[in-house]
Amino acid sequence: MALRRIALSDFVIVRALELDLHDGFTVLTGETGAGKSILIDALQLLLGARADSGVVREGAQRTDISAEFDPDSAGSAQVVADWLEEAGIEPQETLLLRRTVDLQGRSRAWINGTPATAAQMRALGVYLLDIHGQHAWQSLTRPDAVRALLDAYAGTQPQTLVPLWHAWRDAQKALAHAREAQSTLAQERERLQWQIGELDKLAPREGEWDELNARHARLANAQALIDSAHGAALQLEGGDEGGGAVSALTQAQELLQEYAHIQDDFRDMHDELASCIAQAGDVLRSLQAYLRHAEPDPEQLAELDARVALWLQLARRYRRTPEELPQLLAGWKDELRRLDDAADLQALEAAEQRHAGAYQQAARALSRQRAQAAPKLAGAITQAMQGLGMTGGRFEVALDAAEPGPHGTDQVAFLVSSHPGMTARPIGRVASGGELSRIALAISVTTSELGEAPTLIFDEVDSGVGGAVAETVGRLMQQLGRARQVLAVTHLPQVAACADHHLVVAKRKGTRETTSSVQPADGDERVAELARMLGGQQQSAATLAHAREMLHQGAAGTRSAP
Repeated sequence: MALRRIALSDFVIVRALELDLHDGFTVLTGETGAGKSILIDALQLLLGARADSGVVREGAQRTDISAEFDPDSAGSAQVVADWLEEAGIEPQETLLLRRTVDLQGRSRAWINGTPATAAQMRALGVYLLDIHGQHAWQSLTRPDAVRALLDAYAGTQPQTLVPLWHAWRDAQKALAHAREAQSTLAQERERLQWQIGELDKLAPREGEWDELNARHARLANAQALIDSAHGAALQLEGGDEGGGAVSALTQAQELLQEYAHIQDDFRDMHDELASCIAQAGDVLRSLQAYLRHAEPDPEQLAELDARVALWLQLARRYRRTPEELPQLLAGWKDELRRLDDAADLQALEAAEQRHAGAYQQAARALSRQRAQAAPKLAGAITQAMQGLGMTGGRFEVALDAAEPGPHGTDQVAFLVSSHPGMTARPIGRVASGGELSRIALAISVTTSELGEAPTLIFDEVDSGVGGAVAETVGRLMQQLGRARQVLAVTHLPQVAACADHHLVVAKRKGTRETTSSVQPADGDERVAELARMLGGQQQSAATLAHAREMLHQGAAGTRSAP
């Protein structure tokens, strides 16, 4: 999935730029300060780098960057397709990425027209581009970066060790906490058991407090309820001589019925009274049923008084509301179970040993993979160093035992001997910056051949080299370009001459602003650019001839490639 097209609008000092890119090895050259790294900076921003308003060209409202990738190219097309499907993004004939940044530093991004986050752009970018900067060697002094590089070369899966490490650590902490707490566990358990015993005597149920209050209110007012029901029944039924509400309603109904055939409204009133009589009769029967069974129960009331008092007593003792007592008891029982588990040192020790064994087994397997890959990586980088002006130099990958951690039990370090007979030392102590750059280039070339990203970008990694070494750098990148798309920013004519395609970056100063542009160079234009790189702005016949010869040799290298 190679990079086919990039478009910039109002980015830094670029007003507008549309550039088509091709397979093989492409170089970007230009005078110092022309902005040769602008395309790389734009691609890094496009693929999720931190955005700020400083990338917006002065006088513009926002910067807009887009890039198109060809899914028909060999490489990670299927991986990208799977990633898009998982992210819920519709695949298209080409992969189109876009990102904008405004003057407030606000950023927006899209993948195939679907809004995306910067994190998604970064995750997808891993499968599209692999960028090697001119200070790539600095990361080689960081233990985590060194270990990650070896793991990538070895094809290991160190991330599978992380959950095993955390499980072991958690088991260790639980065991240590239990051992430290043994002196206080017994006291804490005794306290909880006593409190649980107190509440277990009450055995409070969820919702019981409301039920108790309702029952207590009924029993405490039993006689008043009976008197009220009896009085209501009497009013409805009347005494021996009648006179109750039901009798009065019945008489009213009969009077209306007598003249209903004359006055139609009487008939409706008669029917409504019939309904009232029926309802009053139902109420009367319910009251009579209640009175047949209702009687004061002082013994049950005393029992309820005692239970309500116990609820209130325990609630005051533990400074809770009565409603909270059931949850309080359940919480104490859970806490007691945890204490019982913590007190079981034998079970905790067994768990710690089990997790330790799982971690150590996986860590040993990882160490074996690293030990097998280390000499192979060292040999490949050593071989690459020989053609980079470090004949007799030696690269070593040192593995030492380290304290267990989420990434295993290995400490990985890169050691270098830049001259024959020298003792290999840590890479950060190698003499010159030029040597560091060349070693970083050797590592980049060696490891890039194994990567998944179909497009490799080198940003002045050839800094500090020249002469025959520079030509070797060009040949290495030319070689990489046969299988991958390679884009390199360089100031070396020897490297530029080996490229399949040449882009020239130029800065133009106007009366109001400075802008940068990128143009393809071919034929005489390319010869002129190489001559400028060889001898400056004053181009002589000699420098032009030299440039043509270099291009001829670079093309010959391509033709002689197997």
